[in-house]
Amino acid sequence: MIVGIPKEIKNNESRVGMTPAGVFELVKNNHKVYVQSDAGEGSGFFNQDYQQAGAVILDTIGQVYAMSEMIVKVKEPIEEEYILIQEGQILFTYFHFASSEALTKAMIRQKSICIAYETVEDEEGTLPLLTPMSEVAGRMAIQQGAKYLEKPVKGRGVLLGGVPGVAPGKVLVLGAGVVGIQAAKMAAGLGAHVTILDINMKRLRYVNDVMPPHVVTEFSNEFNIRRLIKTHDLIIGGVLLKGAKAPNLITRDMLKEMRPGTVIVDVAVDQGGCVETTRPTTHENPIYIIDDVVHYSVANMPGAVPYTSTMALTNVTLPYALKLANLGWKEACEKDASLKKGLNIVEGNIVLQEIIEAFGWEEIVA
Repeated sequence: MIVGIPKEIKNNESRVGMTPAGVFELVKNNHKVYVQSDAGEGSGFFNQDYQQAGAVILDTIGQVYAMSEMIVKVKEPIEEEYILIQEGQILFTYFHFASSEALTKAMIRQKSICIAYETVEDEEGTLPLLTPMSEVAGRMAIQQGAKYLEKPVKGRGVLLGGVPGVAPGKVLVLGAGVVGIQAAKMAAGLGAHVTILDINMKRLRYVNDVMPPHVVTEFSNEFNIRRLIKTHDLIIGGVLLKGAKAPNLITRDMLKEMRPGTVIVDVAVDQGGCVETTRPTTHENPIYIIDDVVHYSVANMPGAVPYTSTMALTNVTLPYALKLANLGWKEACEKDASLKKGLNIVEGNIVLQEIIEAFGWEEIVA
Protein backbone atom coordinates (compact mmCIF):
# COMPACT_ATOMS: atom_id res chain seq x y z
CA MET A 1 0.00 0.00 0.00
CA ILE A 2 1.08 3.60 -0.54
CA VAL A 3 0.97 5.50 2.75
CA GLY A 4 1.16 9.28 3.02
CA ILE A 5 2.27 11.38 6.00
CA PRO A 6 1.31 15.03 5.44
CA LYS A 7 2.46 18.00 7.47
CA GLU A 8 -0.15 19.12 10.00
CA ILE A 9 -1.54 22.57 9.22
CA LYS A 10 -3.78 23.18 12.22
CA ASN A 11 -2.74 26.24 14.25
CA ASN A 12 0.44 25.54 16.22
CA GLU A 13 0.20 21.79 15.61
CA SER A 14 3.75 20.45 15.58
CA ARG A 15 3.01 16.74 15.90
CA VAL A 16 3.37 14.42 12.93
CA GLY A 17 1.44 11.27 12.06
CA MET A 18 4.38 8.88 12.34
CA THR A 19 7.96 8.76 13.58
CA PRO A 20 10.82 7.56 11.35
CA ALA A 21 10.74 4.30 13.33
CA GLY A 22 7.13 3.80 12.28
CA VAL A 23 7.99 4.53 8.66
CA PHE A 24 10.82 1.99 8.87
CA GLU A 25 8.35 -0.74 9.91
CA LEU A 26 5.98 0.07 7.06
CA VAL A 27 8.81 0.02 4.52
CA LYS A 28 10.09 -3.25 6.01
CA ASN A 29 6.64 -4.68 5.24
CA ASN A 30 7.05 -3.67 1.57
CA HIS A 31 4.86 -0.56 1.67
CA LYS A 32 5.77 2.73 0.03
CA VAL A 33 5.72 5.77 2.30
CA TYR A 34 5.53 9.39 1.17
CA VAL A 35 6.32 12.06 3.75
CA GLN A 36 5.73 15.75 3.11
CA SER A 37 8.90 17.81 3.38
CA ASP A 38 9.51 19.07 6.93
CA ALA A 39 6.41 17.25 8.24
CA GLY A 40 8.28 16.01 11.30
CA GLU A 41 10.48 19.04 11.94
CA GLY A 42 8.30 20.36 14.76
CA SER A 43 8.60 17.03 16.57
CA GLY A 44 12.36 16.85 16.12
CA PHE A 45 12.35 14.47 13.13
CA PHE A 46 13.94 15.71 9.92
CA ASN A 47 13.71 14.82 6.24
CA GLN A 48 16.97 12.87 6.33
CA ASP A 49 15.64 10.79 9.26
CA TYR A 50 12.65 9.74 7.18
CA GLN A 51 14.76 9.13 4.10
CA GLN A 52 17.08 6.88 6.10
CA ALA A 53 14.00 4.99 7.25
CA GLY A 54 13.03 4.42 3.61
CA ALA A 55 10.49 7.18 2.96
CA VAL A 56 10.26 9.34 -0.14
CA ILE A 57 10.03 13.07 0.59
CA LEU A 58 7.45 15.07 -1.37
CA ASP A 59 7.36 18.86 -1.54
CA THR A 60 3.67 19.61 -1.07
CA ILE A 61 0.66 18.39 0.86
CA GLY A 62 -1.24 18.12 -2.42
CA GLN A 63 1.28 15.61 -3.74
CA VAL A 64 1.03 13.48 -0.57
CA TYR A 65 -2.76 13.27 -0.78
CA ALA A 66 -2.78 12.70 -4.54
CA MET A 67 -0.27 9.85 -4.48
CA SER A 68 -1.37 7.95 -1.34
CA GLU A 69 -3.94 5.23 -0.73
CA MET A 70 -3.90 5.81 3.02
CA ILE A 71 -3.22 9.05 4.88
CA VAL A 72 -1.91 8.75 8.44
CA LYS A 73 -1.99 11.99 10.39
CA VAL A 74 -2.73 13.45 13.81
CA LYS A 75 -5.55 16.00 13.67
CA GLU A 76 -8.76 16.06 11.70
CA PRO A 77 -8.55 17.59 8.22
CA ILE A 78 -9.29 21.30 8.18
CA GLU A 79 -11.25 23.09 5.46
CA GLU A 80 -8.37 23.64 3.06
CA GLU A 81 -7.62 19.90 3.11
CA TYR A 82 -11.16 18.74 2.28
CA ILE A 83 -10.72 19.08 -1.46
CA LEU A 84 -7.48 17.04 -1.39
CA ILE A 85 -9.18 13.93 -0.02
CA GLN A 86 -10.02 11.33 -2.66
CA GLU A 87 -12.96 8.98 -2.93
CA GLY A 88 -12.08 5.62 -1.35
CA GLN A 89 -8.94 7.01 0.30
CA ILE A 90 -8.30 5.79 3.86
CA LEU A 91 -7.86 8.53 6.46
CA PHE A 92 -6.46 7.27 9.75
CA THR A 93 -6.42 10.08 12.30
CA TYR A 94 -8.31 11.79 15.12
CA PHE A 95 -11.64 13.09 13.82
CA HIS A 96 -13.97 13.90 16.77
CA PHE A 97 -16.86 14.20 14.31
CA ALA A 98 -19.47 14.85 17.02
CA SER A 99 -17.98 18.30 17.60
CA SER A 100 -18.03 19.44 13.95
CA GLU A 101 -20.98 19.16 11.62
CA ALA A 102 -19.00 20.86 8.83
CA LEU A 103 -16.22 18.26 8.98
CA THR A 104 -18.74 15.43 9.07
CA LYS A 105 -20.58 16.68 5.98
CA ALA A 106 -17.28 17.25 4.17
CA MET A 107 -16.11 13.68 4.76
CA ILE A 108 -19.49 12.36 3.60
CA ARG A 109 -19.11 14.37 0.39
CA GLN A 110 -15.54 13.18 -0.23
CA LYS A 111 -16.60 9.51 0.17
CA SER A 112 -13.41 8.58 1.97
CA ILE A 113 -12.84 5.84 4.54
CA CYS A 114 -12.63 7.64 7.88
CA ILE A 115 -11.10 5.55 10.66
CA ALA A 116 -10.97 7.56 13.88
CA TYR A 117 -8.30 6.92 16.47
CA GLU A 118 -10.65 7.99 19.25
CA THR A 119 -13.27 5.26 18.65
CA VAL A 120 -10.97 2.26 18.26
CA GLU A 121 -11.94 0.19 21.29
CA ASP A 122 -10.29 -2.95 22.67
CA GLU A 123 -11.85 -5.95 24.41
CA GLU A 124 -11.53 -4.30 27.82
CA GLY A 125 -13.57 -1.33 26.65
CA THR A 126 -10.62 1.06 26.67
CA LEU A 127 -9.63 3.39 23.83
CA PRO A 128 -5.99 2.48 23.12
CA LEU A 129 -5.34 5.15 20.48
CA LEU A 130 -6.87 7.93 22.55
CA THR A 131 -5.21 6.95 25.81
CA PRO A 132 -1.68 8.34 25.24
CA MET A 133 -2.96 11.76 24.15
CA SER A 134 -5.41 11.77 27.06
CA GLU A 135 -2.47 11.05 29.36
CA VAL A 136 -0.54 13.97 27.88
CA ALA A 137 -3.55 16.31 27.98
CA GLY A 138 -4.46 15.36 31.54
CA ARG A 139 -0.98 16.15 32.79
CA MET A 140 -0.76 19.33 30.72
CA ALA A 141 -4.12 20.51 32.08
CA ILE A 142 -2.56 21.02 35.49
CA GLN A 143 0.53 22.75 34.07
CA GLN A 144 -1.63 25.16 32.10
CA GLY A 145 -4.16 25.60 34.90
CA ALA A 146 -1.42 26.43 37.37
CA LYS A 147 -0.03 29.05 34.98
CA TYR A 148 -3.36 30.72 34.33
CA LEU A 149 -4.14 30.91 38.03
CA GLU A 150 -1.45 33.58 38.16
CA LYS A 151 -2.72 37.14 38.63
CA PRO A 152 -1.02 38.72 35.57
CA VAL A 153 -3.22 36.52 33.36
CA LYS A 154 -6.37 37.29 35.40
CA GLY A 155 -6.29 34.17 37.57
CA ARG A 156 -7.01 34.11 41.31
CA GLY A 157 -3.36 34.49 42.20
CA VAL A 158 -3.19 31.08 43.86
CA LEU A 159 -0.14 28.80 44.03
CA LEU A 160 -1.54 25.29 43.72
CA GLY A 161 0.88 23.73 46.18
CA GLY A 162 0.61 26.50 48.75
CA VAL A 163 3.51 27.19 51.13
CA PRO A 164 4.02 26.56 54.86
CA GLY A 165 1.35 28.48 56.69
CA VAL A 166 -0.83 28.91 53.59
CA ALA A 167 -3.33 26.29 52.45
CA PRO A 168 -2.81 24.76 48.98
CA GLY A 169 -5.07 25.49 46.06
CA LYS A 170 -8.09 23.36 45.31
CA VAL A 171 -8.54 21.41 42.08
CA LEU A 172 -11.87 19.95 40.95
CA VAL A 173 -11.62 17.19 38.33
CA LEU A 174 -14.72 16.20 36.38
CA GLY A 175 -14.33 12.61 35.27
CA ALA A 176 -12.17 9.78 36.60
CA GLY A 177 -11.08 8.46 33.22
CA VAL A 178 -7.58 8.70 31.76
CA VAL A 179 -7.57 12.51 31.64
CA GLY A 180 -8.97 12.83 35.14
CA ILE A 181 -6.58 10.33 36.70
CA GLN A 182 -3.54 11.97 35.10
CA ALA A 183 -4.70 15.45 36.08
CA ALA A 184 -5.34 14.35 39.67
CA LYS A 185 -1.93 12.70 39.81
CA MET A 186 -0.16 15.87 38.65
CA ALA A 187 -2.17 18.16 40.92
CA ALA A 188 -1.57 15.88 43.91
CA GLY A 189 2.15 15.85 43.11
CA LEU A 190 2.18 19.65 43.36
CA GLY A 191 0.52 19.40 46.76
CA ALA A 192 -2.91 20.70 45.77
CA HIS A 193 -6.12 19.48 47.39
CA VAL A 194 -7.96 17.48 44.71
CA THR A 195 -11.60 16.45 44.42
CA ILE A 196 -12.46 14.07 41.58
CA LEU A 197 -16.02 13.38 40.46
CA ASP A 198 -17.49 10.56 38.41
CA ILE A 199 -20.73 8.59 38.06
CA ASN A 200 -18.84 5.29 37.92
CA MET A 201 -18.32 3.97 41.44
CA LYS A 202 -15.73 1.44 40.25
CA ARG A 203 -13.58 4.29 38.99
CA LEU A 204 -14.02 6.23 42.22
CA ARG A 205 -13.02 3.17 44.24
CA TYR A 206 -9.93 2.81 42.06
CA VAL A 207 -9.00 6.46 42.59
CA ASN A 208 -9.53 6.07 46.31
CA ASP A 209 -7.20 3.06 46.36
CA VAL A 210 -4.30 4.50 44.35
CA MET A 211 -4.26 8.21 45.18
CA PRO A 212 -2.85 9.90 48.30
CA PRO A 213 -5.19 11.11 51.06
CA HIS A 214 -5.39 14.69 49.75
CA VAL A 215 -7.22 13.36 46.67
CA VAL A 216 -10.86 12.78 47.61
CA THR A 217 -13.72 11.35 45.56
CA GLU A 218 -17.37 12.34 45.30
CA PHE A 219 -20.23 11.14 43.15
CA SER A 220 -20.91 13.41 40.19
CA ASN A 221 -24.29 15.12 40.10
CA GLU A 222 -25.46 18.68 39.55
CA PHE A 223 -25.92 19.35 43.26
CA ASN A 224 -22.34 18.39 44.10
CA ILE A 225 -20.90 20.25 41.12
CA ARG A 226 -22.73 23.46 42.05
CA ARG A 227 -21.50 23.14 45.63
CA LEU A 228 -17.87 22.44 44.78
CA ILE A 229 -17.30 25.04 42.07
CA LYS A 230 -17.82 27.78 44.67
CA THR A 231 -14.65 26.81 46.56
CA HIS A 232 -12.28 25.35 43.97
CA ASP A 233 -9.61 27.37 42.16
CA LEU A 234 -9.00 25.16 39.12
CA ILE A 235 -11.61 23.01 37.36
CA ILE A 236 -10.56 20.30 34.90
CA GLY A 237 -13.11 18.98 32.39
CA GLY A 238 -12.14 15.40 31.58
CA VAL A 239 -15.44 13.79 30.57
CA LEU A 240 -15.57 11.54 27.51
CA LEU A 241 -18.43 9.71 25.81
CA LYS A 242 -16.94 7.57 23.02
CA GLY A 243 -17.67 9.13 19.66
CA ALA A 244 -20.39 11.36 21.10
CA LYS A 245 -20.67 14.97 22.21
CA ALA A 246 -19.60 15.60 25.80
CA PRO A 247 -22.39 16.53 28.24
CA ASN A 248 -22.51 20.08 29.61
CA LEU A 249 -21.84 19.50 33.29
CA ILE A 250 -21.16 23.18 33.96
CA THR A 251 -23.75 25.55 32.51
CA ARG A 252 -23.43 29.27 31.81
CA ASP A 253 -25.35 30.27 34.95
CA MET A 254 -22.91 28.32 37.14
CA LEU A 255 -20.05 30.68 36.25
CA LYS A 256 -21.59 33.35 38.48
CA GLU A 257 -21.24 30.98 41.44
CA MET A 258 -17.46 30.74 40.96
CA ARG A 259 -14.98 33.15 42.47
CA PRO A 260 -13.39 35.71 40.10
CA GLY A 261 -10.18 34.30 38.64
CA THR A 262 -11.28 30.67 38.80
CA VAL A 263 -9.71 28.75 35.90
CA ILE A 264 -11.46 26.12 33.78
CA VAL A 265 -9.37 23.80 31.58
CA ASP A 266 -11.79 21.88 29.39
CA VAL A 267 -9.90 18.93 27.94
CA ALA A 268 -13.19 17.64 26.49
CA VAL A 269 -13.19 20.52 23.97
CA ASP A 270 -12.47 18.06 21.10
CA GLN A 271 -15.88 16.52 21.76
CA GLY A 272 -17.67 19.84 22.20
CA GLY A 273 -16.61 20.46 25.81
CA CYS A 274 -18.24 19.60 29.13
CA VAL A 275 -18.70 23.29 29.95
CA GLU A 276 -21.47 25.18 28.16
CA THR A 277 -19.28 28.23 27.57
CA THR A 278 -16.42 26.23 26.06
CA ARG A 279 -15.29 27.10 22.55
CA PRO A 280 -12.12 25.82 20.86
CA THR A 281 -9.03 27.99 21.24
CA THR A 282 -5.47 27.71 19.94
CA HIS A 283 -2.00 27.69 21.45
CA GLU A 284 -1.61 31.16 19.94
CA ASN A 285 -4.68 32.52 21.77
CA PRO A 286 -5.42 29.89 24.44
CA ILE A 287 -7.76 31.67 26.85
CA TYR A 288 -10.81 33.89 27.08
CA ILE A 289 -12.74 35.21 30.07
CA ILE A 290 -16.49 35.02 30.73
CA ASP A 291 -17.98 36.35 33.98
CA ASP A 292 -14.43 36.71 35.38
CA VAL A 293 -13.79 32.99 34.87
CA VAL A 294 -10.70 32.11 32.80
CA HIS A 295 -11.40 29.48 30.14
CA TYR A 296 -8.54 27.44 28.62
CA SER A 297 -9.84 25.18 25.85
CA VAL A 298 -7.07 24.50 23.34
CA ALA A 299 -8.29 21.77 21.00
CA ASN A 300 -4.86 20.22 20.45
CA MET A 301 -3.17 20.49 23.82
CA PRO A 302 -0.64 17.67 23.21
CA GLY A 303 0.58 19.60 20.16
CA ALA A 304 2.53 21.84 22.54
CA VAL A 305 4.80 18.91 23.47
CA PRO A 306 5.13 17.32 20.02
CA TYR A 307 8.19 15.13 20.58
CA THR A 308 6.60 13.32 23.52
CA SER A 309 3.18 13.22 21.86
CA THR A 310 4.36 11.94 18.47
CA MET A 311 6.43 9.18 20.07
CA ALA A 312 3.54 8.14 22.31
CA LEU A 313 1.03 8.22 19.45
CA THR A 314 3.11 6.16 17.01
CA ASN A 315 3.66 3.55 19.74
CA VAL A 316 -0.06 2.75 19.69
CA THR A 317 -1.17 3.58 16.13
CA LEU A 318 1.57 1.70 14.24
CA PRO A 319 0.22 -1.84 14.82
CA TYR A 320 -3.17 -0.77 13.42
CA ALA A 321 -1.60 1.15 10.52
CA LEU A 322 0.35 -1.99 9.62
CA LYS A 323 -2.83 -4.09 9.63
CA LEU A 324 -4.58 -1.59 7.37
CA ALA A 325 -1.62 -1.48 4.99
CA ASN A 326 -1.04 -5.24 4.97
CA LEU A 327 -4.66 -6.34 4.59
CA GLY A 328 -6.59 -3.35 3.26
CA TRP A 329 -9.26 -1.68 5.37
CA LYS A 330 -12.06 -4.19 4.71
CA GLU A 331 -10.16 -7.33 5.67
CA ALA A 332 -8.33 -5.59 8.53
CA CYS A 333 -11.62 -4.47 10.07
CA GLU A 334 -13.19 -7.88 9.56
CA LYS A 335 -10.33 -9.57 11.39
CA ASP A 336 -9.87 -6.95 14.13
CA ALA A 337 -13.00 -6.01 16.08
CA SER A 338 -11.16 -3.15 17.80
CA LEU A 339 -10.20 -1.56 14.50
CA LYS A 340 -13.71 -2.06 13.12
CA LYS A 341 -15.03 0.20 15.88
CA GLY A 342 -12.79 2.93 14.49
CA LEU A 343 -14.87 3.10 11.30
CA ASN A 344 -16.88 6.33 11.41
CA ILE A 345 -17.71 7.22 7.80
CA VAL A 346 -17.36 4.78 4.89
CA GLU A 347 -17.70 6.00 1.31
CA GLY A 348 -20.30 8.63 2.19
CA ASN A 349 -22.15 6.59 4.82
CA ILE A 350 -22.02 7.25 8.56
CA VAL A 351 -21.48 3.94 10.33
CA LEU A 352 -21.12 5.24 13.89
CA GLN A 353 -24.53 5.91 15.41
CA GLU A 354 -23.19 8.43 17.95
CA ILE A 355 -22.39 10.86 15.13
CA ILE A 356 -25.96 10.88 13.85
CA GLU A 357 -27.26 11.30 17.40
CA ALA A 358 -24.85 14.17 18.09
CA PHE A 359 -26.49 16.31 15.39
CA GLY A 360 -30.02 15.07 15.92
CA TRP A 361 -30.13 13.64 12.40
CA GLU A 362 -32.55 10.89 11.49
CA GLU A 363 -30.51 10.08 8.43
CA ILE A 364 -27.31 11.13 6.72
CA VAL A 365 -27.24 14.82 5.80
CA ALA A 366 -24.71 15.62 3.09
